[in-house]
Amino acid sequence: MKFVKTWLAIVGLLAAFILFAPASAQAAPYCGITWGSLAKAAGTGSSAPITNVRAGRHDCFDRMVLDISGHATGYSAAYVSTVHRQGSGTAVALRGGAFLQVTVKAPAYYVSTGVPSYLPANPAELVNTAGFATFRQLALAGSFEGSTTLGVGVRARLPFTVSVLDGPGSTTRIIIDVAHSW
Repeated sequence: MKFVKTWLAIVGLLAAFILFAPASAQAAPYCGITWGSLAKAAGTGSSAPITNVRAGRHDCFDRMVLDISGHATGYSAAYVSTVHRQGSGTAVALRGGAFLQVTVKAPAYYVSTGVPSYLPANPAELVNTAGFATFRQLALAGSFEGSTTLGVGVRARLPFTVSVLDGPGSTTRIIIDVAHSW
């Protein structure tokens, strides 16, 4: 009889826990990011011009994509104390706690014909980053002698990675992902 009462008490407690336990919060995604925050560079120069800069939000990182009209593989990216404009060397004002300078070894316009392929309406605000977890601002710092520099204002010095993807067609995409956390 004592065993039955103990068993009923345990079952009753379990039922109360199941029925009245608070709803659990959705678990944060497992990111497993191991990128690091040191400078990264690869590839060679190209005369293929940049045609667009866009950004997106993901569960674990914010992403910037540079679309290039042709084959291009050259880039360098590093955290710096100040991003400087190409040619003049003046500082680029950026929002954020850290600044990532991204230089793509491709022009932002057709040099040979002089026909613009990518001239943003507002070089200081290439993409609206409102609501992004990491990005605070994406700015064009200039295009000079076949290379283009962008300043990325981020929340803090966080891990990042750079990838180069071919396609679609004869285009190339250079992708910079900056993690939301360590």
